[in-house]
Amino acid sequence: MIELFQLPWSPYCLVIHRILQYSGTRFKVVDIPAGNRDLIWKITRERYYKVPVVRDGDNVIFETDENSQVIAKYLDQKLGLDLFPPQWEGVQTLLWRYFENDVESITFKLNDIFSRNMVPEKHWLAHLRHKERRFGVGCIETWKKQQPELLKQLQELLIPCEQMLATRPFLLDSRPLFVDFDLWGMLANFLYSGEYQLSKQQPYLREWHKRMSSLAFVDREKLHP
Repeated sequence: MIELFQLPWSPYCLVIHRILQYSGTRFKVVDIPAGNRDLIWKITRERYYKVPVVRDGDNVIFETDENSQVIAKYLDQKLGLDLFPPQWEGVQTLLWRYFENDVESITFKLNDIFSRNMVPEKHWLAHLRHKERRFGVGCIETWKKQQPELLKQLQELLIPCEQMLATRPFLLDSRPLFVDFDLWGMLANFLYSGEYQLSKQQPYLREWHKRMSSLAFVDREKLHP
């Protein structure tokens, strides 16, 4: 059985979790403590400490750099999902870099404002230390003060997605591709706390998100342009 090692609110983990759900395959989720990557370090034989990581029998799959999609491509090939068709090669790369850099740089801050409600008390110090070492002392309080401006920035970053979805049910095609799952993961991270909703000024994005949240691979034949 496929195992997914994750932080539940991580945008990158949410992408892989949703792809596995979509595929219909049986899989096991292993949540790791915030701020403690000992298990990841162990199963990757001291080669990697980030999340997500997928273990499939003797195979342990993890990313090779900041812009790779090793895990998603492994699952795509193994499960026959066809999320990376050759006609969209290059275009998908540009989009997922936009989603995982520009969009994610806002969504994670908005979610982290409420991270005290998500991280167990015993792991809070390690989580806070990790955040402040990377983003500076008091970063979470700073993001809380910046919340209105961050929400405005996110809405502006999502305008191209709203424009794309105005003419088709998914970002590039009449069926979901990897970039649909990738954007869904970034937004799932944003929505994870339950404190936010997608903007009513972007109705196509809201409808797309609803479809992406429940769509299964067996439904593909029912999709129409």
